[in-house]
Amino acid sequence: MSCTIEKILTDAKTLLERLREHDAAAESLVDQSAALHRRVAAMREAGAALPDQYQEDAADLKDMTKYKPHILLSQENTQIRDLQQENRELWISLEEHQDALELIMSKYRKQMLQLMIAKKAVDAEPVLKAHQAHSLEIESQIDRICEMGEVMRKAVQVDDDQFCKIQEKLAQLEVFM
Repeated sequence: MSCTIEKILTDAKTLLERLREHDAAAESLVDQSAALHRRVAAMREAGAALPDQYQEDAADLKDMTKYKPHILLSQENTQIRDLQQENRELWISLEEHQDALELIMSKYRKQMLQLMIAKKAVDAEPVLKAHQAHSLEIESQIDRICEMGEVMRKAVQVDDDQFCKIQEKLAQLEVFM
């Protein structure tokens, strides 16, 4: 299995695209949870504002209770039950959304952790092997260069010795002539 720079670059691009997709999904979830939080806050404010809003109506209802108290009470009880049921449903919906968000985020974190671990293992192993192979090759080339240098030194020394011998012979011939 050969590891080329092109393959490493394509793998890195693929991983980067996946990371961007995961990041976009996480941002979308954060936006959704913020919107849900705003809705819950608005519902809380509306629940707190209801007593103020209906204080005026309470006076009118007191007047009406003089005439038909049992009908008004049954209507009021029905409205209270409906509001309580709606409140329970909203709380259940909120809890489900929070559970779903926690599940999604835990899966996202798990996948990102696995991706980072795999990336470190995948990235480090080929580079380390390539580095080791390259350093062995460089060492063998250095050894060959040193051997060639030694051979060249011997050749230069032999050549110098030959030159000196020839110079001596020439000097001897000049002396005899």
